Amino acid sequence: MKYSLRIEVKLKPGHGDPEGETTADLLKELGFSVEKCMISKVYNVVAEAKTRKGMLEQAEEMCKKLLANPTKDDYRISIEAKK
Repeated sequence: MKYSLRIEVKLKPGHGDPEGETTADLLKELGFSVEKCMISKVYNVVAEAKTRKGMLEQAEEMCKKLLANPTKDDYRISIEAKK
């Protein structure tokens, strides 16, 4: 069965986010009332697995092996079956 994965990777609390800080500063300069900006990456993946549980296990492995650094990143996985 095909599944659509949405994997969001963001920095854990306490880790510096210079790109987010720069973006917040630039938004303020443009006149926006911005308190904070945090950068995250979103991966949209279509993959196959026999079961939803199997797809979740594969997605976890994707994060651990490539998409996220467990030392500094948190991630969230959303799964939807594709028709």
